[in-house]
Amino acid sequence: MDYLKKLSINMKRFEKNLFDLAKIGRNEHGGIDRAFGSSEDKSARAWLKDYWTDMGIDVRMDEMANLWGELEGTEELAKIAMGSHHDAVPNGGMYDGPLGVLMATEIAQTLIDHHITLRHPLSLVSFTGEEPNEFNISTIGSKAVSGKLTVEKLRNTVSVKDGRPFAQAMSALGGDIEKLENVKIDKGEYAAFLECHIEQGKRLEKRDLSCAAVNCITGIYREIIRVTGEANHAGTTLMQDRKDALTASAEYILGIEKILKNMNDEEVTGTIGCISMLPNSANIIPETVEMMLDLRISNFEKKKTFLQCVSDLQTRIEESRGVKITRTINLDQPHTVMDEQVVKAIQDAIVQAGQPEITLVSMAGHDAANMASVTRSGMIFVQSVNGKSHCAEEFTKISDIEVTANAMLKAILLLDERLDRETKPKTMKGD
Repeated sequence: MDYLKKLSINMKRFEKNLFDLAKIGRNEHGGIDRAFGSSEDKSARAWLKDYWTDMGIDVRMDEMANLWGELEGTEELAKIAMGSHHDAVPNGGMYDGPLGVLMATEIAQTLIDHHITLRHPLSLVSFTGEEPNEFNISTIGSKAVSGKLTVEKLRNTVSVKDGRPFAQAMSALGGDIEKLENVKIDKGEYAAFLECHIEQGKRLEKRDLSCAAVNCITGIYREIIRVTGEANHAGTTLMQDRKDALTASAEYILGIEKILKNMNDEEVTGTIGCISMLPNSANIIPETVEMMLDLRISNFEKKKTFLQCVSDLQTRIEESRGVKITRTINLDQPHTVMDEQVVKAIQDAIVQAGQPEITLVSMAGHDAANMASVTRSGMIFVQSVNGKSHCAEEFTKISDIEVTANAMLKAILLLDERLDRETKPKTMKGD
């Protein structure tokens, strides 16, 4: 293994591939339009398939249009997989997703260039539809392989834009929802999964670091909040006689912001968004306001404390303003802890790459969270300049990418060495 410690990726090639793929879906504003099921999605798939094929990798697409590349190993062991997704939000950036796919590609190509075959078979993957889309299903591909989707749900899913069936969009990509069962990953089929992703925040930049291991993917908690007051004439109702749902909502929103800021915790964030108001007229006092709270948190006790503070805030506003506030849980998705062995390999690899050891909680969801239910899963973050993401201004420095790519390469080599108890199941799909 000593000579492998000096192995490094070809950054010039990596950079070229990154910018070549970014040409697909580039719009006039400089952002990337590459939503699930779009023509740009198809073109990106074709680009990746051709590139992997030219590398000499066996390429296949499963029934949910996930793109897989396979390299054989020297032993009968479970596979190690690495990758991310190639789709983008509207007017998104060129790094969110594709960076992880191309980093996996470059690592595989580096191994091929140096005639290195791992003990474990090595898989590359670009998952289908990770980003939110017109069908309101995110992380489509990784949900499918981890058994979190049903054929019935997909049959009844249509586009919110034009009513197009999800099945039709999947068929256009070469998939088939009726064969969903075929894509599920068996327990023991994979020894580990690694995903590289831009941080999409400022924690690494503030520490002047290139990369970090991710030890947890945050939980997501959402409430629909309805504030009910009384509609009345805007001109004739005295200020002290009002039960204004909007001003009560404003106090509520600022109160939640204050609670979160007082917590002073970079692993807790909250947002009030998606606001609607009735009757929404210039000369009528607002009667009802409905809004959504989105909380990202990965600690139960902290979540409990936050919710108690919100309940206290609610009571104060109801009593002082004469309104009624109702809260309905819309989502309570638990956090996902990354595998200790994978995290340790990433931490050790980061140190070998010349960076200090650091672990972060991912404050956004990723495919790695779904993969954690079927195999050991881990992530490595690379710095995001100004924390920008999901916008055309998204940017990661090449120097940080190079450090991170070499760290991920080392992590793959460490896992290949350490995960020697994992064997392939006796019966594999297609045998």
